[in-house]
Amino acid sequence: MVLTSIYTLLSVIIVSLVSLLGAIYLVLSEKKLHKFLLLLVGLSAGTLMGGAFLHLLPEAVEERGFTLAVSFSALGGVLIFFLLEKLIHAHHCETMPDQHAYLHHQPHMHVHKSQHIGILTLCGDGLHNLLDGLVIAGAYFVSVPAGVATTIAVVLHEVPQEIADFGVLLYAGFSKWKALFYNFLSAATAILGAVIGLILGARSEAFVLFVLPFAAGGFMYIAGSNLIPELHKECGWKESILHLLAFVVGIALMWGILLLE
Repeated sequence: MVLTSIYTLLSVIIVSLVSLLGAIYLVLSEKKLHKFLLLLVGLSAGTLMGGAFLHLLPEAVEERGFTLAVSFSALGGVLIFFLLEKLIHAHHCETMPDQHAYLHHQPHMHVHKSQHIGILTLCGDGLHNLLDGLVIAGAYFVSVPAGVATTIAVVLHEVPQEIADFGVLLYAGFSKWKALFYNFLSAATAILGAVIGLILGARSEAFVLFVLPFAAGGFMYIAGSNLIPELHKECGWKESILHLLAFVVGIALMWGILLLE
């Protein structure tokens, strides 16, 4: 339990620190940022899919068998992340329709700046990171490799997400330092989620058995609805091949961790 707690807390601290990478938004040109993010999106999609199919679902099936409970838990992950995204978009889709696309934030656009967009983004991201903390804690209760694989998948997903969110906060009128600070606070909810997950995991085996397929469903939803569609916006052969390679590398990374178990 002690080692599980240490591994979990170190992992979510790393996840929280990823939010500071939003500062890259200010350093790279828009063209370089676009290429950098697309490769990261491909890598992230591969790790999320690989984590779901090579680690989380096999672990859940090994513990419980391929039962309806596993299927419904995975579907629950899909539904929760779908609802979370819907709730965020419902409040401000008319104000900034493409706010949550990873690659198309434009803080310089001459549109009405409304701070509530930034606040809603922070709240939605905070809830998302809380769930990430729960998932990471549950994965470490199963095994260290499962926890490491889950952490890598979450971190690689968070990099483009946090850079994009930083752009949204600038759009909403936050100063650079306030955007970094509040984005970090929002990301730090992963630590709270991890603590809750450690408490629940220590008291209930059912939580651990539920959280694995739930996380797999969430990972598949994020990869399928948020990440892969972004890759299809680039139609050139060169870019398509690079995105495919990044996607395959992400899956291979998850497979490599599997071989270490």
